[in-house]
Amino acid sequence: MSIPLSYLDIVNICDNARIKSPSPIPSVFDSEKLIPLRLSQKDDSPAIGLLRPVIVEQLQLENKRSKEIGQQELWSINEQRVSFSPWCDSHDKRTRAMKELCERWRDAGLFEDVCGPRKWRNELYPVYADPLGVHDHPLTSADGAKMNYALEMERSACALFGIVTYGVHMSVYQETEAEGVKSLTVWVPSRSKTKPTWPGRLDNTVAGGIPSGMTAIESLIKESMEEASIEEDIVRKYARPNGAVSYFFRTATGWLQPEVEYVYDLAIPLGADPLKFEPKPLDDEVEDFKLLNHNEIISKMRAGLFKPNCAIVILDLLIRLGYVTPENEPDYMHIVTRLHGRFDYDKW
Repeated sequence: MSIPLSYLDIVNICDNARIKSPSPIPSVFDSEKLIPLRLSQKDDSPAIGLLRPVIVEQLQLENKRSKEIGQQELWSINEQRVSFSPWCDSHDKRTRAMKELCERWRDAGLFEDVCGPRKWRNELYPVYADPLGVHDHPLTSADGAKMNYALEMERSACALFGIVTYGVHMSVYQETEAEGVKSLTVWVPSRSKTKPTWPGRLDNTVAGGIPSGMTAIESLIKESMEEASIEEDIVRKYARPNGAVSYFFRTATGWLQPEVEYVYDLAIPLGADPLKFEPKPLDDEVEDFKLLNHNEIISKMRAGLFKPNCAIVILDLLIRLGYVTPENEPDYMHIVTRLHGRFDYDKW
C-alpha cells in the first residue's frame, strides 16, 4: 500500500511549477528556458503567457510560412521575448489571428495531446493584459474604454501558450454538531470516465471554467445546472463567494497551466428540504454524486483520488471551516500561503 499523501504533498502536486527557481516536485522540464509572450514590442508591454522552446520554434516556422504565402508575419521573436507584430494591435485582430492559428494546428495534428480533435473544447477563454487584474470584456465595457481584456482563444490551446485561466468551484455541504463535536458532509461527484481530462477522478460539487465574456457567478449558475441540476434560484440565494485559490500547474508532458479558481460555498441550512440541494447528473460530465463525511473525504484526498485542483479547493474548505488547523497540521502556514500563489508573475 502506498503511503498516504500529506496535505503539503497534495498542494505540491497541484502547485508544481516555478520560474527560475526549483520546483516543489523536480521535473525533467525544469531546465527548459521559458520565454514570455507579450502583447507588443514595447518595453513596458505586459506578459500574458509563457512559451516553451518547442512553441517558440513553431512560431518561428509560422513566420516563415507567412513569408512564403505572402502574408504579414504574426510574431516578433528574439531571445528575450515573443510578442504580436505591430500590425496585430487590437483584441479583435489578436483573436482572429489566434483562432486561425489554433484551428490550423488542430487540423494538422500539431500538439495533439493538448489541442487535437479529441481535446478541443470549442470554448473561448479570455486573455488579459494583467492576469491578476479586472475581468472586463468588450460586450460589457463602454465604447472606447481602455480594457484589461486583450483577446480570447480556444480553451484547450491555452496551455500551449502558458496563459492564466480562470474557473469556479463550489462545495455543497452541511455541518452538524452533536455533543460539541462538529461533523461535515460534502456532495462529491465522480468525473465521467469519458472526459478528456482526469477521467474518473473525484471533483468538487460544481466546477468549471469561466468562458470569455461571462462573470464568475454567471459561470457558477450555468455549471450548477449543467453538471448538478441545481436551480439558479438556489445558487443565487445560498451560494457565497469565499475568495479564490491559485496555483501554477505543469502537466506530465510539460505544458504550463497557471490557474485561478474562484471559490464558492453552498451551506445547506439546517432543517431545509435536502432534496432542493441534492445534486444530480444532468450532462455527461459526471458519473454520480456521493455524500461523504469529512473523514471519508480526507482519506480519498490523501489516496490521490481527487483531481489535483479539486483537492486543494477541498483543502481550502477544510481550513476555512476549522477541520485543518495550526494545532493539527504542522505545515499549516506553508499550505495556507501556497493556496494563494501569484505564479512567479514578477519573473515572467
